[in-house]
Amino acid sequence: MIELSQDQIDQFNDDGFLFVDNLIDEETVEEIKQHYELMFRGTFETGIRPDEVNWQEGTSDPSLTRQICNGWKGDRAIARVVLREDIGRACATMGGWPGARIKVDNVLWKPPGTRPLGMHQDSAYLAWINPSDMISCWIALDDTTADSGTMEVVRGSHKWRHSKPEGEFHGPEDYQKYMLQAAAAEGIDEPEVVPVVAKKGGGSFHHGWTWHGSGFNRATFPRRSLVSHCISSESEYVPENIGTGTGPMYGRYMRHGDRAMGEDYFPILWTRDGHRSPWIDGWLGAA
Repeated sequence: MIELSQDQIDQFNDDGFLFVDNLIDEETVEEIKQHYELMFRGTFETGIRPDEVNWQEGTSDPSLTRQICNGWKGDRAIARVVLREDIGRACATMGGWPGARIKVDNVLWKPPGTRPLGMHQDSAYLAWINPSDMISCWIALDDTTADSGTMEVVRGSHKWRHSKPEGEFHGPEDYQKYMLQAAAAEGIDEPEVVPVVAKKGGGSFHHGWTWHGSGFNRATFPRRSLVSHCISSESEYVPENIGTGTGPMYGRYMRHGDRAMGEDYFPILWTRDGHRSPWIDGWLGAA
């Protein structure tokens, strides 16, 4: 169970990120890695294809990071981590929200030699949601080093002016380009880029406006990670912006004339008044 101290919350607010050990145990790490093998071959335990399957064995560019979005829909081993109540509580606490729901997860696998993921701000893609602030829990499934293509976060960048989405996300030539432009606009010549160096099962939380990304995996071992991206339990659709950012993908779940984000698609993990989407725990226990 994740229990954050006030010092940790203050550090998150200052830096825009927080490193945390032992988010999941070794048995869970190994189970998830086995399920990654299946998912990137197109086998989904629930029979449901996740919203975005951006890499499949035998058909996709091997130099790119393997990515699936909303793997929780396709695999219950993934869901048992992504939909954890304590992850939602931690994100809501740091965000100052009344509760937290899942917007999306990322199933990520960077084999040796794979190319960067461009630095970006997650919330820049969420103008179709209000409030659009996001807090993410990034969990390492392998021990990471600074040269293994681990995620890099930029200290204090959540306090910079908000930038619009720009550039190529998968495999850009200069993965820090747009972050450096944003830093220059703040009068910062040398932004502090911090690699997330963690033991497997550990990881980090980061704010939706914190610049982050990852470089080449120059190590001889893979870097696998699982990310839960949370938004406020009170977030609603902004219909006039549904065509922006990731809205064209996830706006499909919007009901006509209704701004509410349905809990079937964006489940609530935790709220201060004790609400959690009632279907979650039964579904996670299903065989």
